Amino acid sequence: MGKHIAFIVIDNFADWEHAQLSAAARTYFDGATSFHTPGGRPVTSMGGMTIDPGSAIEDLTPDAYDALVVIGSDGWTGDDAPDIAPVLRAADEAGKVVGAICAGTVAAARAGLLDSRRHTSNALDFMRCYTPGYRAWDLYVDTPAAVRDGTLVTAAGSAPVTFTIEVLGALHPERADSLAQFRAMCAAELAG
Repeated sequence: MGKHIAFIVIDNFADWEHAQLSAAARTYFDGATSFHTPGGRPVTSMGGMTIDPGSAIEDLTPDAYDALVVIGSDGWTGDDAPDIAPVLRAADEAGKVVGAICAGTVAAARAGLLDSRRHTSNALDFMRCYTPGYRAWDLYVDTPAAVRDGTLVTAAGSAPVTFTIEVLGALHPERADSLAQFRAMCAAELAG
Protein backbone atom coordinates (compact mmCIF):
# COMPACT_ATOMS: atom_id res chain seq x y z
CA MET A 1 0.00 0.00 0.00
CA GLY A 2 1.17 3.53 -0.77
CA LYS A 3 1.18 6.64 1.35
CA HIS A 4 -1.80 7.64 3.50
CA ILE A 5 -3.23 11.17 3.35
CA ALA A 6 -5.50 12.24 6.21
CA PHE A 7 -7.83 15.10 5.27
CA ILE A 8 -9.28 17.50 7.83
CA VAL A 9 -12.67 18.88 6.77
CA ILE A 10 -15.22 21.02 8.58
CA ASP A 11 -18.71 22.24 7.65
CA ASN A 12 -18.95 24.15 4.40
CA PHE A 13 -15.64 22.73 3.14
CA ALA A 14 -14.63 23.36 -0.47
CA ASP A 15 -15.39 20.23 -2.51
CA TRP A 16 -12.87 20.95 -5.27
CA GLU A 17 -9.89 21.43 -3.00
CA HIS A 18 -9.51 17.77 -2.07
CA ALA A 19 -10.99 16.08 -5.15
CA GLN A 20 -7.93 15.85 -7.40
CA LEU A 21 -5.54 15.16 -4.56
CA SER A 22 -7.57 12.35 -3.02
CA ALA A 23 -8.34 10.78 -6.41
CA ALA A 24 -4.77 11.02 -7.71
CA ALA A 25 -3.31 9.70 -4.46
CA ARG A 26 -5.56 6.63 -4.59
CA THR A 27 -5.61 6.00 -8.34
CA TYR A 28 -2.14 6.96 -9.60
CA PHE A 29 -0.06 6.51 -6.47
CA ASP A 30 -1.77 3.47 -4.89
CA GLY A 31 -2.32 5.43 -1.69
CA ALA A 32 -4.99 5.60 0.96
CA THR A 33 -7.09 8.52 2.14
CA SER A 34 -9.20 9.21 5.18
CA PHE A 35 -11.38 12.12 6.27
CA HIS A 36 -11.56 13.55 9.78
CA THR A 37 -14.01 16.06 11.25
CA PRO A 38 -14.59 17.74 14.60
CA GLY A 39 -15.80 15.00 16.93
CA GLY A 40 -16.08 12.61 13.97
CA ARG A 41 -19.47 14.14 13.11
CA PRO A 42 -20.86 14.42 9.57
CA VAL A 43 -20.06 17.65 7.71
CA THR A 44 -21.52 19.10 4.52
CA SER A 45 -19.53 20.75 1.74
CA MET A 46 -20.24 23.99 -0.09
CA GLY A 47 -21.68 21.89 -2.90
CA GLY A 48 -23.99 19.88 -0.62
CA MET A 49 -21.92 16.69 -0.33
CA THR A 50 -22.03 15.13 3.14
CA ILE A 51 -19.07 13.24 4.59
CA ASP A 52 -19.74 10.97 7.56
CA PRO A 53 -16.22 9.87 8.47
CA GLY A 54 -16.76 8.55 11.97
CA SER A 55 -13.20 9.65 12.64
CA ALA A 56 -12.39 12.66 14.81
CA ILE A 57 -9.69 15.23 14.20
CA GLU A 58 -8.94 15.06 17.91
CA ASP A 59 -7.94 11.38 17.61
CA LEU A 60 -5.39 11.89 14.81
CA THR A 61 -1.82 10.91 15.63
CA PRO A 62 1.17 11.26 13.27
CA ASP A 63 1.78 7.51 13.18
CA ALA A 64 -1.56 7.06 11.38
CA TYR A 65 -0.73 8.97 8.18
CA ASP A 66 2.05 10.23 5.91
CA ALA A 67 0.43 13.58 5.11
CA LEU A 68 -2.11 15.74 6.90
CA VAL A 69 -4.13 18.11 4.70
CA VAL A 70 -6.47 20.90 5.84
CA ILE A 71 -9.20 21.68 3.30
CA GLY A 72 -10.59 25.20 3.13
CA SER A 73 -13.90 26.36 4.57
CA ASP A 74 -15.15 29.77 5.64
CA GLY A 75 -15.46 28.14 9.07
CA TRP A 76 -11.70 28.47 9.55
CA THR A 77 -11.93 32.27 9.49
CA GLY A 78 -14.28 32.67 12.45
CA ASP A 79 -13.46 33.04 16.12
CA ASP A 80 -15.28 29.75 16.75
CA ALA A 81 -13.11 27.75 14.31
CA PRO A 82 -12.00 24.35 15.63
CA ASP A 83 -8.61 24.53 17.31
CA ILE A 84 -6.52 22.01 15.41
CA ALA A 85 -3.18 23.62 16.28
CA PRO A 86 -2.03 20.68 18.47
CA VAL A 87 -2.78 18.18 15.67
CA LEU A 88 -0.98 20.31 13.07
CA ARG A 89 2.05 20.92 15.30
CA ALA A 90 2.30 17.18 16.10
CA ALA A 91 2.31 16.36 12.37
CA ASP A 92 4.91 19.01 11.65
CA GLU A 93 7.15 17.97 14.55
CA ALA A 94 6.96 14.36 13.33
CA GLY A 95 8.20 15.44 9.90
CA LYS A 96 4.96 14.62 8.13
CA VAL A 97 3.86 16.46 5.01
CA VAL A 98 1.36 19.13 6.05
CA GLY A 99 -0.86 20.76 3.44
CA ALA A 100 -3.21 23.70 3.85
CA ILE A 101 -5.31 25.17 1.08
CA CYS A 102 -7.52 28.26 0.97
CA ALA A 103 -8.80 29.16 4.45
CA GLY A 104 -7.05 26.03 5.76
CA THR A 105 -3.95 28.25 5.69
CA VAL A 106 -5.53 30.27 8.51
CA ALA A 107 -5.50 27.14 10.69
CA ALA A 108 -1.86 26.54 9.74
CA ALA A 109 -0.96 30.15 10.58
CA ARG A 110 -2.74 29.95 13.94
CA ALA A 111 -0.71 26.81 14.69
CA GLY A 112 2.51 28.71 13.96
CA LEU A 113 3.45 26.58 10.96
CA LEU A 114 3.86 29.59 8.65
CA ASP A 115 6.07 31.63 10.99
CA SER A 116 9.38 30.54 9.47
CA ARG A 117 8.57 29.08 6.04
CA ARG A 118 7.61 30.39 2.64
CA HIS A 119 3.87 30.05 2.06
CA THR A 120 0.89 31.38 0.17
CA SER A 121 -2.86 31.65 0.63
CA ASN A 122 -5.84 33.41 -0.92
CA ALA A 123 -4.10 36.80 -0.45
CA LEU A 124 -1.79 38.51 2.01
CA ASP A 125 -4.64 40.76 3.18
CA PHE A 126 -6.75 37.63 3.73
CA MET A 127 -4.10 36.29 6.12
CA ARG A 128 -3.79 39.61 7.94
CA CYS A 129 -7.58 39.92 8.27
CA TYR A 130 -8.33 36.45 9.61
CA THR A 131 -5.15 35.70 11.56
CA PRO A 132 -4.58 38.61 13.97
CA GLY A 133 -1.25 37.22 15.21
CA TYR A 134 0.08 36.69 11.67
CA ARG A 135 3.45 38.39 11.22
CA ALA A 136 5.08 36.26 8.49
CA TRP A 137 4.26 38.61 5.62
CA ASP A 138 7.92 38.67 4.56
CA LEU A 139 7.64 34.92 3.85
CA TYR A 140 4.36 35.24 1.95
CA VAL A 141 4.67 34.35 -1.75
CA ASP A 142 2.20 36.17 -3.97
CA THR A 143 1.55 33.49 -6.59
CA PRO A 144 -1.46 31.74 -8.10
CA ALA A 145 0.29 28.35 -7.64
CA ALA A 146 0.92 26.24 -4.56
CA VAL A 147 4.11 26.81 -2.57
CA ARG A 148 6.15 24.05 -0.98
CA ASP A 149 8.77 24.74 1.68
CA GLY A 150 10.18 21.47 2.92
CA THR A 151 7.24 19.37 4.12
CA LEU A 152 4.79 22.31 4.23
CA VAL A 153 2.52 22.91 1.22
CA THR A 154 0.16 25.88 0.99
CA ALA A 155 -2.15 27.14 -1.75
CA ALA A 156 -4.98 29.47 -2.57
CA GLY A 157 -8.36 27.85 -3.07
CA SER A 158 -8.00 28.51 -6.79
CA ALA A 159 -4.92 26.24 -7.05
CA PRO A 160 -6.07 22.67 -6.40
CA VAL A 161 -3.99 21.25 -9.27
CA THR A 162 -0.63 22.65 -8.16
CA PHE A 163 -1.59 21.85 -4.57
CA THR A 164 -2.09 18.23 -5.63
CA ILE A 165 1.24 18.19 -7.45
CA GLU A 166 3.16 19.71 -4.54
CA VAL A 167 1.64 17.46 -1.85
CA LEU A 168 2.23 14.35 -3.96
CA GLY A 169 5.71 15.62 -4.86
CA ALA A 170 6.57 15.93 -1.18
CA LEU A 171 5.25 12.41 -0.55
CA HIS A 172 6.76 10.84 -3.68
CA PRO A 173 9.97 12.63 -4.71
CA GLU A 174 10.95 9.55 -6.69
CA ARG A 175 7.89 9.96 -8.96
CA ALA A 176 8.79 13.25 -10.66
CA ASP A 177 7.94 11.82 -14.11
CA SER A 178 4.45 10.78 -12.97
CA LEU A 179 3.87 14.23 -11.48
CA ALA A 180 5.02 15.92 -14.70
CA GLN A 181 2.54 13.77 -16.64
CA PHE A 182 -0.25 14.69 -14.23
CA ARG A 183 0.61 18.40 -14.58
CA ALA A 184 0.59 18.12 -18.39
CA MET A 185 -2.74 16.29 -18.36
CA CYS A 186 -4.35 19.00 -16.20
CA ALA A 187 -2.74 21.87 -18.13
CA ALA A 188 -4.05 20.54 -21.47
CA GLU A 189 -7.53 21.84 -20.62
CA LEU A 190 -6.30 25.44 -20.63
CA ALA A 191 -3.77 25.11 -23.47
CA GLY A 192 -6.22 25.72 -26.31
